[in-house]
Amino acid sequence: MTLPMIEKRRIEAAVLKHVFDVLVERHGREEAEKVIGDAVSNSAIAQGKEFRDKEDHEPDLKDFADLLPLWKMDGALEMDVIEEGPDRLEFNITRCRYSEMYKEMGLGDIGHLLSCNRDGDFCIGYNPKMELTRTQTIMKGATHCDFRYRLHRGGEQS
Repeated sequence: MTLPMIEKRRIEAAVLKHVFDVLVERHGREEAEKVIGDAVSNSAIAQGKEFRDKEDHEPDLKDFADLLPLWKMDGALEMDVIEEGPDRLEFNITRCRYSEMYKEMGLGDIGHLLSCNRDGDFCIGYNPKMELTRTQTIMKGATHCDFRYRLHRGGEQS
């Protein structure tokens, strides 16, 4: 049985909450946010590499779209797909239970470090030619998250 991604994030957040509190006490909030942000970023890159290693070819955005059910499992995300293809994937998240969960855990103020910032970093490990542009998130108070992924063939990025 596959553990839903939201449950993995809940477990991680329960541990990181205590680490964050100790870091704040010892080094201040700014340093605590930096350490947690860096650790989660490294985790996201490593996770991207793990998923890349399961592919028998260089993954594109269609392959990435095929992974999205892992993050949506158990109704964790409600999404409106705008465009889907090998070089472009665009969607809006209209409900994010990850955000709701972090707020319930008292971690809403660092939820972006625990979850949102993972999204672009995952690309680094999965396929560095992938680029995420996002201008707003539910975590930061927007009505939706606007995910716009591009795959730049030949290493070119716009």
